[in-house]
Amino acid sequence: IPLTVGEWEEWGNPNEAKYFNYMLSYSPMNQIIPQDYPSILVTAGLHDPRVAYWEPMKWVAKLRDLKTDDSPLLLKVDLEAGHFSASDRYKYLKELAFDYSFMLEQLGLKDIVVDTKAD
Repeated sequence: IPLTVGEWEEWGNPNEAKYFNYMLSYSPMNQIIPQDYPSILVTAGLHDPRVAYWEPMKWVAKLRDLKTDDSPLLLKVDLEAGHFSASDRYKYLKELAFDYSFMLEQLGLKDIVVDTKAD
């Protein structure tokens, strides 16, 4: 994403080696190396004006190419959402349930039954 003048004042001019190298040091695409990674759920929104949907897609593709383990790496693109995902309350809860279900499965808790009956 091209930096605006305001961002140059905050982060520095990327055309100068000092600032370019600093920005490169925390660039997610440039930090992927061949190694084992934990389970990862990546989410994106098709209408996100801040992080275009192809950015997480490129990151996931590179990660899949270089990771050395079999842990899950899922990419979920919401075709209706923007940067902050669902704005509708019920859709938000559905998205949250999806995130929790991924996390619980990774923790080995997907088959746990919770008894909600009071004694």
